[in-house]
Parts: sequence; structure tokens; C-alpha cells
Amino acid sequence: MKIKHLVYAILLLGIGGMIAYRIINNKKSESENGKGQGNKKPSTVSGVVVKPQNFADVLSLSGSIEANEQIDVRSEVSGIVESINFNEGTMVSKGQVLFKVNDIELRAQLAQAKTAQGLASENERRAKLLLQKEAISQEEYDIASADFKSAKAQSQLISAQIAKTTVRAPFSGKIGLRSISEGTYVTPTTMIAKLVNTSRLKITFSIPEKYASQMKVNGEFTFTTAGSPEKFKAKIYAIEPEIEVATRTLRLRAIAENPDGKLYPGTFANVILPLDNIPDALLVPTQALIPIQNGKKLFISQNGKAKEIIVKTGARTEKDILITSGIKAGDTVLTTGVMTLKDGMSVKVQIKN
Repeated sequence: MKIKHLVYAILLLGIGGMIAYRIINNKKSESENGKGQGNKKPSTVSGVVVKPQNFADVLSLSGSIEANEQIDVRSEVSGIVESINFNEGTMVSKGQVLFKVNDIELRAQLAQAKTAQGLASENERRAKLLLQKEAISQEEYDIASADFKSAKAQSQLISAQIAKTTVRAPFSGKIGLRSISEGTYVTPTTMIAKLVNTSRLKITFSIPEKYASQMKVNGEFTFTTAGSPEKFKAKIYAIEPEIEVATRTLRLRAIAENPDGKLYPGTFANVILPLDNIPDALLVPTQALIPIQNGKKLFISQNGKAKEIIVKTGARTEKDILITSGIKAGDTVLTTGVMTLKDGMSVKVQIKN
């Protein structure tokens, strides 16, 4: 029994010693860690003091350029192309003859119709005289009169068909590449060429619904096209009366002069649309912002510590972005090393102007 008690005593002493050792060791580690943290230097970062400033807000959008007037040139009658009176890719004037369809058969039909019209006219004249002498009834005269009117209408119809064999430009513009040659048989479904008025062009684009109240007819803006730094001017002339439900956007259309032919229908326009002027705008450098799942955040310096702020943004320039909520004038926004910062981390800020 004494040996058994002795063994238990030794085991208890051993366990107690191990517990005491761990407690002392943990306290020592905590003490060392505390000293290490106390000696850790704050991170050196750059920052800017936010100051209110005047800001001409703009929207950068993508739009499409369309011809002011554009048609597919076609023949209204079927037949053989007799002559082509335009050169591909050149300017044509309103009323200019573009091509002619052979009308020999129609002219023969017109001659036949004219003869029938003349005969019907003579019959109608005679019937009128006989009616005056009461030699025929009113009904017989009405039949003769109807025959004359029908023959006259037939002549007019064929004359109209003959007029359609000469196809003219409905407006001035540039004619495109033709798909026919002399001798080609054409029908009303045959596409001859495209005629486009490029002296003025339409620009169609959409804006987010929150800017709808700022849009006005006759409002001016500038735009550029791919591959060219030149800026062009346009004026809004039409605004859609309702918001598109699917996209929550408002559609607008503007007109731009194109006297030199530098702009082409079908290309994209990079629209720079001016909005209301903001007198006390808060702008921060774009590198200060960090994208997050539900928006954007940045860090400000507060009492020597980095403080994380969720912000809402607006328009942007080449270097800065408009902050609409989250910060106030006088805040020091951190601009470098932001990806490694954490909320509450000690920082030493070097202010940049």
C-alpha cells in the first residue's frame, strides 16, 4: 500500500510540474509578444486631405452613329436594266437619275390603252348627245361614261408604271456599291445599292435613369470615335418618353454635322455628356479606392490609425473619382499601400498636395 501511495504521489507531482511549466511558459510568450508589438513601427503611407472643389460632372457613354437618311435603292417595276447613271461611292443629288429599266413593253401597252381611251371618249360623247335628244336612256349613257373613265384610268396606270422605270435619288447623299449591271433583270425585291445621307448623322445612346432629370432637348455634348483623337459636337434633339424597364436607362438621340465626311454610319461613338456642375465636390485619387463585393472602400487616417470607410462614387476623371457619400471635407484619405492596410493599423501619413 505504501508503494502504491508513493506512485500516486509521484504522478501527481509530475502532472503539477507540467501544468506549472506551461503556465510560466505561456506568460513568458505573452510578455515577449507584448514587447514586440509595442516596438512595432507604424506603416508609412501617403495621403491627401480632401478639400471641396468645383467639379463639372460628366458621363462617359457608348453610342452608335447612324445615317440621318438611308435607304436601299430598288426598282418598283420588274424588267431589264437599260442604263446605270451613277458611279459607285460618289455623291448624287436629289432627283438625279440612278438607273433606267427597259419600258418598251409598257409603252406598247400604253399605246393600246390610249387607243381604247380615245374610242371610249368618242362613245361617251355620242351617248351624251343621244341622251340630250332622249334617244337613249340614262342607264345607257352611264355605261358609256363608265367605260371611258375605266379606259382613262388604265392609261394613267400604265403611264405611272412607265414613270417608275426611271429610278431617281429621293435625297442627296452618297451612293454605295451596286449589285447590278446593264442587262440585269430586276424585280422590286432586288437591292440595287444603298443611298446614305452622311452630311448629318444621328447618335443614339442611353443614360442611367438617375440622370434623366438633367437631360434637355438642345443640350450639347462632345464625342470621339475609335482611332481618332478629334472631338466632334452633337446636339440632343429627341428623348424617349419612358425608362426602359429591363435596363433602367433612358434613350436619347442627337444630331451631328458631318460636312467633311469624317464620320461613318455604323461606328461607335464615345460620348462625353456634361451633367450639372457640383460646387462642393469631394474628389480622391482613383488609387485610393479598393473594390469590394458590394461597392468600394477606402482608408482614412484617424488618430494615427487607418480607418476603413465604405463609400459611394460618381463620375471620374483621368486621375480622380467623385465620392458622393462616406467621407467629409478635411478627412485624410490614404493613397498608397492601401491593399495591405487593415482597420485599426497604426500609420504614419505623408501628406501630398
